[in-house]
Amino acid sequence: MADVLITEYTDPACPWAFSAEPFRLRLSWLYGDQLEWMPRMVVLADSADSYTSSGFTVERQAEALRRISREHGMPIDTRPRPRMAATLPACRAVVAARAHAPGQARALLRRLRMRNFAGELLDEPGTIDGAAADVGLDPSELRAWSERPEVIAELEDDKAGARQPLPAARVLDAKLANWSGGRRYTCPSYEILRRSDGVRIAIPGFQPFAVYDVVLANLVPGLERRDPPAGAEDVLAWAGAPLATQEVAVLRDISFADAREELGRVAVEHPLGHDGFWSLAA
Repeated sequence: MADVLITEYTDPACPWAFSAEPFRLRLSWLYGDQLEWMPRMVVLADSADSYTSSGFTVERQAEALRRISREHGMPIDTRPRPRMAATLPACRAVVAARAHAPGQARALLRRLRMRNFAGELLDEPGTIDGAAADVGLDPSELRAWSERPEVIAELEDDKAGARQPLPAARVLDAKLANWSGGRRYTCPSYEILRRSDGVRIAIPGFQPFAVYDVVLANLVPGLERRDPPAGAEDVLAWAGAPLATQEVAVLRDISFADAREELGRVAVEHPLGHDGFWSLAA
């Protein structure tokens, strides 16, 4: 059993959670199976009306995506979407995979993110079916799992957990968001549990990598820590999935420009927005 359990409150539609993926991947590289990750779904929007009723339009969304993509380096198609989309169906699909195919839940969440930030809508069945196929899940089976009462109940439990931040998280109120019943975690928010004695630390909202690094170093100083990977080829082979330039740069602890140069020698780019995703050349 892993020394540390990290409960990650997230949503496949959140650009901040997407922008934090380089940090999550770097932690996974550094500490390996000493960390166990549990993604739980915040569900940012039960319906498209959740956005439109508050005045959040596709134009405002596009503007926010452009700014976040440029500031944090992750590839996003920043053209206005045809409409705002609910995130609940995609979140339910992740919970269904977590319950019935746990080894593929993280990969499904990743592919839903990639499709969302390529401009697909997370409440369209084709988006979820496509993400399922991407990771080797039968789309019809995933749909059936998603309708099971226990999966629906588990998703409600995820939502409730996201809307009950730990007291320490409430001190950092600017990192929380409003909901009809009070304050909730923003994405991504971590609750880090030291299993040896049950000590739990909250890290609400998007944070620099150093915050996660310092918390783990103080919480579990005995964890073994690997050196950064030796090259971009090692990163892509370890990940087993396409990565953005920024993710490789953070994992390698090198500049964005140096990462692109390394990747250009060993990988093929699939352009998206201002950058793209890289896969190892055949």
